[in-house]
Amino acid sequence: MNTPVEGFSKLSKTEKIDWIAEHCTKDPIASKALLEQYWNEDPEVQKVHDEFIENTLSNYYLPFAVAPNFLLNGKFYAIPMVIEESSVVAAASNAAKFWLSRGGFTSEIIGTEKVGQVHFMFHGNADKLPSFFAQLKPKLISGVSAITKNMEKRGGGIIDIELRSLDNKLKGYHQLHCTFETLDAMGANFINSCLEQFAKTLKSEAKTYAAFTPEEAEVEVVMSILSNYVPQCLVKAAVSCPISDLDQAGISGQEFAHKIVRAVEIAKVEPHRAVTHNKGIMNGVDAVVLATGNDFRAIEAGVHAYAAKNGHYSSLTHAKIEDGIFSFWIELPLALGTVGGLTSLHPMVKLALEILGEPTAQELMQVVAVAGLAQNFAALRSLVTTGIQKGHMKMHLMNMLNQMGASESEKKQLVNYFKDHTVTNASVKEALEKIQSQ
Repeated sequence: MNTPVEGFSKLSKTEKIDWIAEHCTKDPIASKALLEQYWNEDPEVQKVHDEFIENTLSNYYLPFAVAPNFLLNGKFYAIPMVIEESSVVAAASNAAKFWLSRGGFTSEIIGTEKVGQVHFMFHGNADKLPSFFAQLKPKLISGVSAITKNMEKRGGGIIDIELRSLDNKLKGYHQLHCTFETLDAMGANFINSCLEQFAKTLKSEAKTYAAFTPEEAEVEVVMSILSNYVPQCLVKAAVSCPISDLDQAGISGQEFAHKIVRAVEIAKVEPHRAVTHNKGIMNGVDAVVLATGNDFRAIEAGVHAYAAKNGHYSSLTHAKIEDGIFSFWIELPLALGTVGGLTSLHPMVKLALEILGEPTAQELMQVVAVAGLAQNFAALRSLVTTGIQKGHMKMHLMNMLNQMGASESEKKQLVNYFKDHTVTNASVKEALEKIQSQ
């Protein structure tokens, strides 16, 4: 692409593809064929995908898998996962199998409160704001009655509205800090609609508040937007068992439990390790969030902020040994939905939720947290015993063989060969060349 394009969004899908192929690819014919190859053969299904976002050219496939045998609060789950990284699904499945005979996973909802804010500037005597807000608050709530009516019928709605002043951090900066219950909906549109109406009410009421000077009456609303940091929308997932039940080949339960606890302690105090530690957790979390049509970017942002809630970035998981019992748990802020958005539009999302037994938002929070905990346990188990590469590289082997153009017969021979040999790019290439030269 050497020059800007005018009116690209107004072009038809075919015209967009033609333009991109001609101006941005080396082989326009091959590029167009590739884009069309990934269209769904059912025009109606493709139309649904085309309308999710703007300027759609084709579909980008990611594997849709399941990790079975999760026992959670006494109920069995096969957990849908969408991810491209080798070994993630296998690791989750192995962790599920490991804990299946040790009581399974437990989980509980700690809170479901979501947050939105109206950010505004007030230039004048800030001591007047509390009295103004006391008069304003009931008007804010009544002003959104049409928006909140249906949500309230289902048991949700506005939890509270607070006036928060941050004038000491940014001169003149204040906010309406609003909390909501949105039930099975993630609630972004609901929350943002309420916030924008709050902003209008704030501005109009300020203009007529008798105690304000003309300057003070001109409240400047900067923005009204939900927050993806939801530390009160929290779920806990856990596993525990006697350390004697952790005995494994080559390592006692006592030693294994001690190594896991030590690994978590390191992630609590060393940010370089904590980031990778938590990234592994998010391998499991994001995979389920994607499969169920939720916003993994929002979840990532909120979870990583939570990991730094005490002033430094730290482990999201915790472990301890107490009275001969090993305990391993996680707490995550997860604002998820099972109605609205992609959950009612994407056919694969519908299937994922069906596989999970049509969960409520709170049930989905628990499933997602368990997936993250399982992923972290599997990673730590490998790290403190055989090392991470042994299992990961063997799972990555097939990708490497495909990249090297190995035949099915060669793949079969090499998969068998590398059961007892170290997998590296160089060793795989050398072994493949040896077979091909025979």
